Order: sequence, then structure tokens, then C-alpha cells
Amino acid sequence: MQQVNLNNKTILVTGAAGFIGANLAKRLLSDTTQSTIIGIDNINSYYDVSLKYERLEMLESDPRFVFVKGDIADKELINGIFRQYQPSVVVNLAAQAGVRYSITNPDAYIQSNLIGFYNILEACRHSYDEGNTGVEHLVYASSSSVYGSNKKVPYSTDDKVDNPVSLYAATKKSNELLAHAYSKLYNIPSTGLRFFTVYGPAGRPDMAYFGFTDKLVAGKTIQIFNYGNCQRDFTYVDDIVEGVVRIMQGAPEKQTGEDGLPLPPYNVYNIGNSHPENLLDFVTILQEELVRAGVLPSDYDFDAHKELVAMQPGDVPVTYADTSALERDYGFKPSTSLRTGLRAFAQWYANRK
Repeated sequence: MQQVNLNNKTILVTGAAGFIGANLAKRLLSDTTQSTIIGIDNINSYYDVSLKYERLEMLESDPRFVFVKGDIADKELINGIFRQYQPSVVVNLAAQAGVRYSITNPDAYIQSNLIGFYNILEACRHSYDEGNTGVEHLVYASSSSVYGSNKKVPYSTDDKVDNPVSLYAATKKSNELLAHAYSKLYNIPSTGLRFFTVYGPAGRPDMAYFGFTDKLVAGKTIQIFNYGNCQRDFTYVDDIVEGVVRIMQGAPEKQTGEDGLPLPPYNVYNIGNSHPENLLDFVTILQEELVRAGVLPSDYDFDAHKELVAMQPGDVPVTYADTSALERDYGFKPSTSLRTGLRAFAQWYANRK
């Protein structure tokens, strides 16, 4: 493991107006000294842009945060950012997210998740040109979706993941393959992170807990897929950010193999709670916390607003992270309970309305 000091560095965070990106940038601004955080985001309208601007607002008061509105699929823009700012650490979180949306809008995934990521890899590669120090560590978001409908649980990064059940999952697996090739060819230290169902305050409105809340507040019926038998490894956003910050500081070591060529300085880790929750239990805790926060009245008739429906295309019945490698290499295991996390979300939601 190669130690990477984040102080006095320029750090590029793509997807900086996103849920994880904004929380990560905020943490880096508070924890590092004399570092500059360059954030890029295209502020697309996949969900309510006012939420993205709300997240950016908490960052832009710090003069060490520089925001660029643009798309990582714009090669010239990315090359220009690397030339101007010469980032030492790159965290690529920009991506088109969502499993179901990928079924009807595949173009967005190819553009952002493949072309965009390729542009980041190329810029990292050329950061070493002319003897420059270049990028010390590329950290990028993968997803638990790469496990598809693997039967073996918990999911380990040693498992074979060659059978994606959505285009979104296929693009994320492709990111890992591309990163591996670039690590091998150009000796770029890279670490992929498979995130498991991230939630929390100011999260993504397309995620179940947020969508359910909006619908319940509007008096609409919520649909619970697979008749409530899905299990998800819900991971609180602060745990995700803690994991990312630790991993940023420990890059895979550059080593030479027996053939005299670089061994790829490449790793992939799960970041999940290692505690799958049944969807019906999750909904029960959510409704209790929404009542507690005053978002919903105490006499709200939840049963009248719940409908159990079949599984959706692209969905998987269970997600469950084996985080033993993360614990071994970085001494960290996500541990925020679902009730603690949903309480924080419900309080944020109550204050926002």
C-alpha cells in the first residue's frame, strides 16, 4: 500500500453535485489543509436539479472549492481541467445511475459511464507525460449491481461477475475492466469501489426510501417489489464517505512482475453494511421515523398505502457485501444502523419542507 497524503494537494471529484460527491467534497474541505477540491458536474435533469444546487451551496462558500459545470464525456473539457489544475488524486463519481432508467435510456449510460470514464482514464494516463508526477491515485465508483443475480452471498470481490442483469451493471463492470487495463499498461494506481444501496439526507429522489416518502406525503400508494421479499444492504452515506477517504489515502503499490513489466496497481473493494435488511422491515422503520420527525401524522394508515408487486426487470432479490478486504486493508467497516440513518433522513426531510 502506497500512502497518499491529501494535504496540500489538488483533488478532482467528478459528480460533485451528486449525493456521494457533494458529501465527499464537504468532508475533504473540512479534513484537509491547503488542498484544492475541483468539482465537476453536468447538473443533468435525471432528478430535481434544485437538490443538486442545494448540495453545491454548502460547498461553494469555501474558497478552496472550485466548481466546473460540464460533462466528463467532453474530452476537451476534461483534458483542459487536467492541464490547468494537475490533480494528484482523482475520485470519479460522475455516472448515470439507476437500474430501471438504463432499460429505457441506454444512451445516457454509454455517454457518461463509458465515454466519460474513458476520458478520465486517458487524462490520468497523460498526467505522467514529460516526466510529471501525475495522478497518485484514481478512485472510482463501481456498484453492487455488478454481482447481478449471483446466488452466493455475501458478495465477495473474488466472485465471478460476468452476468450483468442491467445495462447499468454492465457499464460498471466495464469501468473495472478498463481501469485494470490502464493500470497494467500505464501503471496508474486505481481502486474501484462497489457501493451497496447508499442512502441518507439529501439523497437521490429515485431511491426507494426517498420516493416512498414523497408518495406517502402526497397520499399515494407505494409499490414494494418482489412482494417485500427483496433484501438490500443499505449503507449510510457517511460510512461510504469514510470508506472513500480512507481508500484515497492508500493507493495500490506500483510493483514490477517477473517479466519486468508492471503488475497492475489495481484493487476493487465492497463498501456495504454487511447486514441485508428485508424491504418490508425497511419500510416499517422508515414510516416510524417519518412519524417521529413529524413528516407524517401519527394516525397515518400505512396499510392502505402499501401495495406488494412482482419483481422489476433488472432488479436483484438480494444485495449483501462481504467487506472483509476493506476491514483487512483499511481497518474500516460501515456500521451505521438503518434506524439511525433513516432518522437522519426523516429529520432532513422534515426541515426541508
